[in-house]
Amino acid sequence: MPETSPVQRLFNTCKEVFAACGPDIVPRPEDVERIKAALDDMRLEDVGLNPDTPYCHIMAPERLPIIARLRLHECDKFSIVIFCLPASSAIPLHNHPGMTVFSKLLFGTMHIKSYDWMVDRSSGTSAVLGNPQIQPFGVRMAKVKVNSEFTASCETSILYPANGGNMHRFTAVTACAVLDVLSPPYSDPEGRHCTYYRDFPFTSFSVDGASSVPEEEREDYAWLQEIQEDFTVVGVPYTGPIITTDN
Repeated sequence: MPETSPVQRLFNTCKEVFAACGPDIVPRPEDVERIKAALDDMRLEDVGLNPDTPYCHIMAPERLPIIARLRLHECDKFSIVIFCLPASSAIPLHNHPGMTVFSKLLFGTMHIKSYDWMVDRSSGTSAVLGNPQIQPFGVRMAKVKVNSEFTASCETSILYPANGGNMHRFTAVTACAVLDVLSPPYSDPEGRHCTYYRDFPFTSFSVDGASSVPEEEREDYAWLQEIQEDFTVVGVPYTGPIITTDN
């Protein structure tokens, strides 16, 4: 029998692991490790791409980078997708409601900044502005989880419904490609919308209780405000190894 491709092994593992999962249901630690192990060994050529693939170098007529998305699989339990980012492009800060997400950088260098909500400290409309041009309504305090550059082939990163950096921004330092496994996928009918945010430095607002954060720790916090973001990606066909879904 022909050897099972890495992407088929990933699909098979996801199908087993996520069968009993749903919104806000995190797989067992040993199952998280199974998916992570399948992704850690994944290479760019395993999905039919190479560093020169045009998808990672698309530019609009205005010379603006365009992010391409290749959908390998999607069902109500999980999705497998690849984002190809030209250098200097970015996926804006956004959330993953009720989701567990695995991200594997396949090639290139990417800066990731991620946050988790501060559950016990949040601000509402009582925030006092440091800048009168910034509207305070709806800002909430978040803690920085990750603020670093990563270069392939680094380990797979994992975020969870309530921790692990559920809100993140991807910025391409060089052309790069990242493979994401999301469970469950975004679904507007089921209330799992992708929400975008603007982040402000912690010192932008003066809020009751904020002074309890030590001065030397304030760079580890920020204020996030929900925004309407006109972010789009271009869907392109996946032409890598075939995934058999009925096994």
